[in-house]
Amino acid sequence: MSTLTTYQRPDAQGYYGQFGGAYIPEMLHRNVEELKGRYLEIMNEASFQKEFNSLLHDYVGRPTPLYFAERLSKEFNTQIYLKREDLCHTGAHKINNTVGQILLAQRLGKKRIIAETGAGQHGVATATVCALKGVKCIVYMGEVDIERQAPNVARMKMLGATVIPATSGSRTLKDATNEAIRDWINNPNDTHYIIGSVVGPHPYPDMVARLQSVISKEMRLQLKDKTGQELPSAVMACVGGGSNAAGAFYHFLDEPTVQLVAVEAAGHGLTSGFSAATTALGKPGVLHGSKSLVMQTDDGQVVEPHSISAGLDYPGIGPLHAHLFKSGRGLFLSATDEEALTAAFQLAKLEGIIPALESSHALAALGQMKFRSDEKVVLCLSGRGEKDLAAYMKKMNDE
Repeated sequence: MSTLTTYQRPDAQGYYGQFGGAYIPEMLHRNVEELKGRYLEIMNEASFQKEFNSLLHDYVGRPTPLYFAERLSKEFNTQIYLKREDLCHTGAHKINNTVGQILLAQRLGKKRIIAETGAGQHGVATATVCALKGVKCIVYMGEVDIERQAPNVARMKMLGATVIPATSGSRTLKDATNEAIRDWINNPNDTHYIIGSVVGPHPYPDMVARLQSVISKEMRLQLKDKTGQELPSAVMACVGGGSNAAGAFYHFLDEPTVQLVAVEAAGHGLTSGFSAATTALGKPGVLHGSKSLVMQTDDGQVVEPHSISAGLDYPGIGPLHAHLFKSGRGLFLSATDEEALTAAFQLAKLEGIIPALESSHALAALGQMKFRSDEKVVLCLSGRGEKDLAAYMKKMNDE
């Protein structure tokens, strides 16, 4: 087991504490080793940083605002700031990572991009950067998610991507990831796999966290500008695989005075058999190339997750988050489907902002916390809610 001096970065083998590593088939060994050997060198190049930062500013629309939610703050008797990742180009934080990875793929000489997607936001963000750079794009998406996220499927196709349905298992994010990995095994030479979260074999969890860390970098600067202090009392974010949370937490990980609050999807309830709350229900295991906490049976079969939110409908969690949970550095809560829906309508009516269902889980957890009136709480609003209007309309029709 590794001993880390920082929560930000894994050890040389890609472990955060006991979680991480690269558990991969032989056919992918060369690809992953190439990536591991070159990702930091490429990302630290002046030309990469210049192009990455330029695209984040001029194309993605960064920095995203840090918005003081006055009416929401009164509701919870504390000071709540929303980091507005919903205002990024394509509607979510996912674009930060795909911009970085397409630049990396180009420098590695890859001509074909594959991706997996659940809610469709990562698929849209990948299709977007492939269109920007003129690169072939294939996105794997579960059949169930294709149906419940139809607007994002249409956007991917309009952007020129090929969307291939995953028809096995629960036909959701886990199965789309399986299909993408199979594709990569069959096309190792010309293909780069843009993983959308802080999951997968090393170096993906570290690479994605670094690319998303722009979120917390901006938070610190913006909070100091608005309040005179860089450090909030708490940072809150929803967690499936965990990329928006990793980005929101990154520059606070080694600041022990900042409470890190991660909110998972409880689905119909933790004991219902229909949940995706991995830290509550999972145990150590290997999923999609890394050792982490995984929802599984006693004999190691993956348990099918459930969440109303396609982006949180995943039976595992990134190794960084597993380490934050096991070490006690992060507080892990969960919110049910119904609680997330209620929180989404609350934000819409109090602040005129319709959030994605993923972000609504973080909003739902505000009621589980006890903050003082003078505390500053930053919540990562990871995406906007247009993609979830069908679920919101159903909620309204049912009432």
